[in-house]
Formats: sequence, C-alpha cells, structure tokens
Amino acid sequence: MRPRAGPSESLFEPDPRPGSDAHPPSSVHPATHDDALARLGRLLPRSVHLGTSSWSFPGWQGLVWDREYTETQLARLGLAAYAQHPLLRCVGVDRSFYQPLKTADYARYAQQVPEHFRFVVKAPALVSDATIRTERGAPAHANPTFLNPQAALDEFVQPAIEGLGAHAGPLLFQLPPLPRDEVSDEAGHALVARIGAMLAALPRNIGGIAPIYAVELRNAELLTPRFVKMLREAGARLTIGVHSRMPGAARQSAALRAMDALEAEGDDWRLKGPLVVRWNLAPGLRYDDAKSRYAPFDRLIDPDIPTRGTLSHLLHVAIKSAQPSFVIANNKAEGSAPLTLIELAKAVVS
Repeated sequence: MRPRAGPSESLFEPDPRPGSDAHPPSSVHPATHDDALARLGRLLPRSVHLGTSSWSFPGWQGLVWDREYTETQLARLGLAAYAQHPLLRCVGVDRSFYQPLKTADYARYAQQVPEHFRFVVKAPALVSDATIRTERGAPAHANPTFLNPQAALDEFVQPAIEGLGAHAGPLLFQLPPLPRDEVSDEAGHALVARIGAMLAALPRNIGGIAPIYAVELRNAELLTPRFVKMLREAGARLTIGVHSRMPGAARQSAALRAMDALEAEGDDWRLKGPLVVRWNLAPGLRYDDAKSRYAPFDRLIDPDIPTRGTLSHLLHVAIKSAQPSFVIANNKAEGSAPLTLIELAKAVVS
C-alpha cells in the first residue's frame, strides 16, 4: 500500500528546497517569558495539559522561540524548547496520520520533554481513513485496513505506547469526513458498530501503561446517542472537535455529558474519563482560508469567546472530577495557538 503523502515527511530530513538552511543551528532556544506568564503556569492545575497542533511555526518568535528559525529547524530541534513554555504541557502529533511512526520515532520525542509532558497522537490514515487517497488527497479506492484492530495495534497503539511510555496522552482516531450516504441510517449504524468493535479489541494495558483511546468525528450525522453509547461501552473518550464541519463546542459537550452523567441534574456532573479537546478551526472557514487569514500565527485575529467559555467550563468539570484534561489548539482556531491557550488558561485560573 502506498503511504499517504503529507506535509510532515521532512520533519527529520534535510530540507532540499532552495533557500533552506543547509547547516541549521545545533539547538533552538525558548523565548523569555515574563513573571505573569510564569505565575499563570504555576496556578494552572497540573492535571490540565494545554498544547498546540505541532510546533514548527516560525511566527511564534517571541511567544515560544527566542528568535526566528526556519520551519525545518523547528521541526528537528524545537520540541525541547517548546516544552519549556510555562503553559505548553502537551503537543499534538499529526505527522503520524500521514505515515505510521516507529517506536524509535516516538522514543526520540519522549527523550526531549520533561516528566509531566504528554503527546496527543493521531492514528495513521491506514486505519482511520475509509479511503486510500492519491498524493493530492483525492479518493482512489476503499481502504482494506480501515478500522482493522490488528493494524491499529501494530501500526499505531503498540509503537506509540512503547516509544512514549508515560508521556503517552490520548491516542486519537480522527475519522476524515465521509459522504452522507455512508453515515446515514443503516450505513451509519454499521459504521458505529465497526468503530466499537475495533476499540473493544484494543489492549487496555501495555507494559503497565493504560492507553487513552479517543475518537474525533468530522461528520455531525454520527454524533448520536448510538455513537455515545458505543464509546461508553468501549471505554473510549469522545473528543470535542471544534471544527466548521461539526456542531459547536457547547452541543458536543452535551454529548459528553450524556456519555458520562446520564443521571446527573443541574451542574452536578462528573467526567468518568479524561477530557480530550481539539480546537481545530474557526467557524465558517476552510483550512486554507484560515491559513491565509492568520499566517504567520503571531496574534489573535478572531477571538472565539463562546468556545473559550465552553472549554473553560469543561476544564473546571475535569478538575472537579479529578480527571486529566488535554486541549490541543490549532493556529487556525483564533489566529495563534499559543495565545489562544494563554487566554484559555487565564479563564480557567480566574
């Protein structure tokens, strides 16, 4: 099977493009942070893991990095500096979606971060995408290993847990959007059953580590009581995926509440597992449009106060429930992921 092409294939390889650094520096240094940000980091409960979707953005100069580096330099050398930020306690690994990573790849990540740091890792398209795609992303034919539990274990779960060890955060199965006829009525019911069968077949303990399995949707039609019930029975977590294709965070949080607190009344409810959130994309925008609007990702352009309020509330519920929480923010959410997370942390602490 031809590996799915992706923009992150050069993360650990020299950049052959004209103008790239043939001799990059031996290290990347973090930005100097003021006392207010350091204090915010101390006040934020240790169970709250805030992070960004990847870390290789030159526009974060002064926010995360001490100066401007190239994308290639940051991809190779930036993780250790990123992990020194007072608030950035986790990071999303999207690279794994395009091609499965090896245990050694994950171990290399784990060696660069402090003890409390966690990784939110996306499952490869090999198991999470129903379609084999061309290099341009167009559908080619059906994927024979879609939701195959053995492929998920061999190509994703086992290497991620063995390589990351205690640094493993949620292992995320993000399902790309499917045509409406594949998620409606009986077809949708069958798909939910297949997801549940895969999750139920995955191990609950690998070398003393209990994996956190999470599922993120891109089809609002699948966010049903049947889907929520399946996740509850499989012991997996619903990912609050803030994206223009999905209902708002408040409606998705209602589904999470239904999964964890069916008999709760009022605001008296508790999470029965970790909180997993990915704040992906501003409402009404497509990915490429948001990228053009927000680059170089050094300031907030479109503050989303309602989403921030919902996520702050969910983080308080997680804290009250003594459950860990993982929030991954994308630059395309408000304009700058680090600044989004600073504002979210302020809302939680205040």
